Amino acid sequence: MYEIVSLISAWAIPVMIVFIPLYAAYRKVPVYESFVDGAKDGFDTAIKIIPHLVGMMVAISVFRASGAMDFVLGWLRPLFEQLGVPTEVLPLAILRPITGAGSLAFTTDLIEQFGPDSMIGRIASTVQGSTDTTLYVITVYFGAIGIRKAGYALKVGLISDLVGFVASVVICYLVFG
Repeated sequence: MYEIVSLISAWAIPVMIVFIPLYAAYRKVPVYESFVDGAKDGFDTAIKIIPHLVGMMVAISVFRASGAMDFVLGWLRPLFEQLGVPTEVLPLAILRPITGAGSLAFTTDLIEQFGPDSMIGRIASTVQGSTDTTLYVITVYFGAIGIRKAGYALKVGLISDLVGFVASVVICYLVFG
């Protein structure tokens, strides 16, 4: 089974790269012109989201540099210790909804420090794959298309991140504990 999955994953992207233009040409779609139009639209979208990206990066920097993250961690640490959740992964639960790059860097540090086969490494990896960068997504994508009322999306996204974190911890303990 492992060999079949490895073979499929090795060939999936090259096959798509060849198949999509060939199929488009077969359907008489102007492939190059369509690509150029899409690239132009992508560039326009990138220009629209840059202010939102800059604002989000500044907010993340202020959150971390001001000590607010340490304050929140200090407040939550006793609860997590009582529940038996490794407190080393707690910053990841806070960082992940805010920043993908920051949470990935933190996960990398945890794996380097504790090892990929440790419970902390497994939980961190599972959290990384089970949650999303909710605040980043809402800020950038909603801002790019002009949505100003994102309250419900924010609540649902953060609740989903919380559920993803809790499920990651529970599943890791059930499978590896």
